[in-house]
Amino acid sequence: MEPSNLLILLIIQVSSTFLLPINAATAKSALFREYIGAEGQNVTLSDVPINPDVEFHFILSFAIDYTDSPTSPTDGDFNVYWDMDNLTPSQVNSIKAKHPNVKVAMSLAGDTIGDGHHVFFKPTSINSWVRNAIYSITEIVRKYNLNGIDIDYEHFKSDPDTFAECMGRLLYYLKQNEIVAFTSIAPYEHDSVQPYYLALWQKYGHLIDYVNFQFYAYPKGTTISQFMRYFEKQSSNYRGGKILASFGTDGSGGLSPQNGFFTACGMLRKQGKLHGIFIWSADDSKKDNFRYEKQSQDFLASK
Repeated sequence: MEPSNLLILLIIQVSSTFLLPINAATAKSALFREYIGAEGQNVTLSDVPINPDVEFHFILSFAIDYTDSPTSPTDGDFNVYWDMDNLTPSQVNSIKAKHPNVKVAMSLAGDTIGDGHHVFFKPTSINSWVRNAIYSITEIVRKYNLNGIDIDYEHFKSDPDTFAECMGRLLYYLKQNEIVAFTSIAPYEHDSVQPYYLALWQKYGHLIDYVNFQFYAYPKGTTISQFMRYFEKQSSNYRGGKILASFGTDGSGGLSPQNGFFTACGMLRKQGKLHGIFIWSADDSKKDNFRYEKQSQDFLASK
């Protein structure tokens, strides 16, 4: 059902100065999150091992505001681009029924679409983007019975303030109307990316439950001490946020499990700073039989 025009106008015109605080989802240190469905590897939700002693979030990747043409943004009209053959509404309902500790979210945008074309944030206006996004995202959330939303724009054809307003007003509407229970953002360290997320955090950080910081975007060969410095820096950037530790199983950079990732997580846990772990991505982990998904959850569940 399309939201009423009156309600939309109220939401898109509201200034963040007048936003009421919204209680963030309660974070557990035993939170594990996994991106899934972006790379067409025929991975299903039931393929991934699930430890009953952690809070487990699948993040369907991605919903994109583009048409089938990889060069045509739609000004906030999102479509499903994850593996729809293997990640269906019925499978979402089935995995949640089988595992009460599982919740399912979707991620917006991602890096590329089609044959490597970048996904750009390119709104016509704040009002039009928010209006379209509210409607299309609400439809997807209800169809797939989703619990949360993740923002993963990585390329921009707008300014940081416009991005902050669009995303902030979207998150406000989704949480205020209980369409989603939790939200997250997925920034990484780059001058073309961080200013957008920092602008969003500064104005609307109270609406964001988790920061899925892409620590695997740092160089390969990252050491434990470097990782700890990176984590401290991002904790300062997103002050008060629940920063999750992360690594990739796609051969990307950062601190790998082989080089001491879990040692670093143990150090964070002793400092009371470990809010959870996420992995990019289940598609890449399939070839190794989800070895590190098991290890991550075993680590989180052991206290």
